[in-house]
Amino acid sequence: MNKTPFPTVTIATVTYNAEKTLPCTLESVAAQTYPHIEHLIVDGCSKDQTMALIHRYVDANTGKTCPHDIRVIREPDKGLYDAMNKALEHATGDYIVFLNAGDRLHAPDTLQQVFGHIDMNASLPAVIYGETDWVDGQGRFIRHRRLQAPKQLTWRKFRHGMLVCHQSFYARTDLARQEPYDLAYRFSADYDWCIRLLKRAERLKQPTYNTRLILTDYLSEGLTTQHHQESLRERFRIMASHFGWTTTLIQHGWFVIRAALKR
Repeated sequence: MNKTPFPTVTIATVTYNAEKTLPCTLESVAAQTYPHIEHLIVDGCSKDQTMALIHRYVDANTGKTCPHDIRVIREPDKGLYDAMNKALEHATGDYIVFLNAGDRLHAPDTLQQVFGHIDMNASLPAVIYGETDWVDGQGRFIRHRRLQAPKQLTWRKFRHGMLVCHQSFYARTDLARQEPYDLAYRFSADYDWCIRLLKRAERLKQPTYNTRLILTDYLSEGLTTQHHQESLRERFRIMASHFGWTTTLIQHGWFVIRAALKR
């Protein structure tokens, strides 16, 4: 139970052989000015120097000057989303956000801006969300994400695509834990997860909150980007399961037109 006057947030970082991309993520979390952070790192038994990096990070950011709580779980998993389900199970924060190797929080005060004024005595939003920038492997800005977060986020809005980047989607942990990732999807289970979580929030009449902030710098070379075609095929199946085949086919016709207009 959180006894602080502000929400605690679990930043979940799932890793496997991530020695090249992990340092910037660890630096991003360590730099946060917001003190109520649990950094939960779930490693799938990396065979490179990932664990050495994590150990140095823990040693450098434990105790005296760093108020963040850092926890590490290292064990085999069945892939990315299985590891993320482990994070859901072990998270202790009021909110959870997934920030995987290569991704970073947009600024040192990002979490302070998001959570610094939330009243723990009021009803906490089911989902807090915002915008995303795309960056390259050196952290250099590429562009703003083309799909922008809607003023009011509902599960129905996701028929237009993944309107909110997974890394900019902060879910209340008690709700998120009731909607584990579906391991039938290898590349787009996050899309299905966001929809199901928002459906649950609607049933419970729980609000969502748009921060109107850029929350995340997203590495454009992530798993979904590397497997773009497979991800699109999974997203089609997910859309059909939630919105029906007719809506999905019509919406994909619009996606083709939209892509042509943006060339």
